Amino acid sequence: MENHNHHNNLHPSQKISPSSVYYCPMECEGEKLYFKQGRCPVCNMYLVPIEEREDHRNKPQTYSKTNIPKSFKDKIGDYFCPMFCESDKTYESDSGCPVCHMHLEEITQELVDSNVTLNVADEHSRSLSVAEGNAGKYYCPMFCEGDKVYDSNVGCPVCGMDLVQIPVKGEKHEDKTYQILQRKFWISLALSVPVFILSMGGMWINWSFSHQIQGILELILSIPVIFYAGWFILKRGWISFKTWNLNMFSLIALGVAAALIFSLVALIFPNILPHELSHGDSVPLYFESVCVILTLVIMGQMLEARAHQKTGKAIEALMNLSPETANLIINGSEKKVPLSEIKVNDILRVKPGEIIPVDGKITEGNSNIDESMITGEPIPVEKKQGDKVTSGTINGNGSFLMITEKVGDETLLSKIIKMVNDASRTKAPIQKLADKVSKIFVPTVIAVSVLTFILWNIFGSENKLIYAFVNAVAVLIVACPCALGLATPMSLMVGIGKGAQNGILIKNAEALEEMHKINVLITDKTGTLTEGKPSLDNIETFENSDKNEILILAASLNQNSEHPLSNAVLNEFKKTFDSGNNDNFDKIENFENISGKGVKGMINKEEILLGNESLLKHFNIEIPEALKQKVTSKQNEAKTISYLAKAGKVLGFLSFSDQIKTTSKQAIQFLQSQNIEVIMMTGDNENTAKAVAEELGIKNFKANCLPEDKMNEVKKLQSKGKIVAMTGDGINDAPALAQSNIGIAMGTGTDVAIESAEITLLRGDILGVAKAKILSEKLLRNIKENLFFAFIYNVLGIPLAAGLLYPFFGILLSPMIAAAAMSFSSVSVILNSLRLNNAKLDI
Repeated sequence: MENHNHHNNLHPSQKISPSSVYYCPMECEGEKLYFKQGRCPVCNMYLVPIEEREDHRNKPQTYSKTNIPKSFKDKIGDYFCPMFCESDKTYESDSGCPVCHMHLEEITQELVDSNVTLNVADEHSRSLSVAEGNAGKYYCPMFCEGDKVYDSNVGCPVCGMDLVQIPVKGEKHEDKTYQILQRKFWISLALSVPVFILSMGGMWINWSFSHQIQGILELILSIPVIFYAGWFILKRGWISFKTWNLNMFSLIALGVAAALIFSLVALIFPNILPHELSHGDSVPLYFESVCVILTLVIMGQMLEARAHQKTGKAIEALMNLSPETANLIINGSEKKVPLSEIKVNDILRVKPGEIIPVDGKITEGNSNIDESMITGEPIPVEKKQGDKVTSGTINGNGSFLMITEKVGDETLLSKIIKMVNDASRTKAPIQKLADKVSKIFVPTVIAVSVLTFILWNIFGSENKLIYAFVNAVAVLIVACPCALGLATPMSLMVGIGKGAQNGILIKNAEALEEMHKINVLITDKTGTLTEGKPSLDNIETFENSDKNEILILAASLNQNSEHPLSNAVLNEFKKTFDSGNNDNFDKIENFENISGKGVKGMINKEEILLGNESLLKHFNIEIPEALKQKVTSKQNEAKTISYLAKAGKVLGFLSFSDQIKTTSKQAIQFLQSQNIEVIMMTGDNENTAKAVAEELGIKNFKANCLPEDKMNEVKKLQSKGKIVAMTGDGINDAPALAQSNIGIAMGTGTDVAIESAEITLLRGDILGVAKAKILSEKLLRNIKENLFFAFIYNVLGIPLAAGLLYPFFGILLSPMIAAAAMSFSSVSVILNSLRLNNAKLDI
């Protein structure tokens, strides 16, 4: 205790943490931890040892060079902060960390290969909307510091923007930021109007009081505007200069401070100012400019906050799809329990009109399920025993029992929220242009402002000091780096939300931007172009073999398989023998799945093979000529064939039909009209593949493909300079999905395929590829429009504010008009981005 008291008596700069971990006692950056002594980069207070924080709720996550984010493997040559001040953010050069100012370190292949990896995105996936623990906290909409969150809206210490509140599940989302800014705006407006009238009214009204009294009245009315309503703007500007993270607020604070200080000096000590600054018998005051500028900036911030609320509605709506409770069946009785208590393999009852709580499979009963909130398809889907159901979808009039297969973060709904969230935080390649410009923008504007003052002071005529001062302030106020910064992220946030509403899940922003560039689409057949729900049409025997024997052997081999053809065999087995009991299957030993060919196993000590022609060739089994003719006839009808062989002899074959999706032809025709070459690659036989390709109008197809064939084809096309998109739904498609420029997984497919892809189509329909391309084109056009607005605004506004047109046309831009234009530039970018919500994706 004595040592502890002695430690508390030490000056903060002398306190040493045994664990070398420190935190800011003001918690300026939330619960951010620091790993060396020093000062807080925001408030400049001395950091305090972590051991002194009494309420240490979360165990600190430490980082080191031996704990490198997985995302770094794709960023070789970039630089990162060794203190991870901004999470896993990387930089193009060693420009120094904008938070701690340390030298950045280069990401090398050796660093990535030789160290333990940590996927920061996964570790922090709960840091935004997905996490109940962070609900109600705030994050920067520009994600300047990665996934970092704050307890209150202190403003981003990097870009200075207002933070956005994370929605709270189950509650009506009311972000207080908008309400606070709205109150400050009306107070500021109510006080700024009389200040403006006092200042400008003298041109038309002969005030009965002196210029001195007028100035005092203006000052009194200005104080609440400056030190209450607009104080957060000046504070953020001050912080930006302290940390040297220069942004929009740096320029506003500098211009307002200059106008305010000048006005105070002119009011209190007018005689110390040069006579050149006088206008008539008095020195002009700029309290009205200060008030109007702050009011307009507050208005812009208020409108931005309102827009951010709208962009967060999609995630908020998804979060609220999940119910709070579920009907758990325990020993035959029903009990309503919190959703958090549900575990895998629990039996749940879903009643009419209820929201399905978790992912699972119907074990008893049937119903129509409204899946529109997940797939965007308005027509309810009929579900029966054995069919899968998804959390967040709404049950119709039926009641059923279901077995739980996925809960918590593993449900499709949770994955959708996470993917939408993660994609919103990624940067599109086009953002790099804006980032490069933004880095040099503010220093350049300050330099232009200083140059404006100097040139006006040298070449100006009457009252040149006043003109020099006013125009220098106008340059600072009119410049808007915020519009540049918002141009891409705002479009991405809206575009990704739009995609989610239409059943298109975007894993990262780069994929959405690159989608419009593709010129080749490789697609699978089963489950992508066809329904993926084949039915067993016929069993053809050879010589003395028996149909029932072939069906029993095929079903026995397929009893543990999830392949669509396996399900077709098992369904036919249940209908034929009126049983779904595994006891009716023959016992199988040494089962083996031979990728792209089929399966084999031992039944009653005899080797049984079930698969395509390649499987039989692999085991040197000949196909009788008479059987080949029948097979060819079936394949020409687009039937899929599986041979069954026993003890080295072919007993017969099973033929399957799989309906082509009604939307496939429409989607193929649209893609081909966009100069996209469509190639179908399937593991099916040549004749079946040809029949499907001809019906859909696909000119190029490849049959009998193995998983490696698809990946090799992608590599071959890429070596020719092609931009390749690949669609697929199975485990065998995962390598090609990962290799392609844009991997597109069917949401009806396997988890492995979905994880390997950049885009997931929840409906499992290739029409989604066409819609994703349309969305990509509209998004890129929207981003370019935003960047055009931002660039052209600054290109025209800054010279105009500097007085470049004055010698020719006598045009000048007052600081008040500059502030209005600056606010409008940001608002115009936001409103243009929100137009994407109304975009039509139909073909």
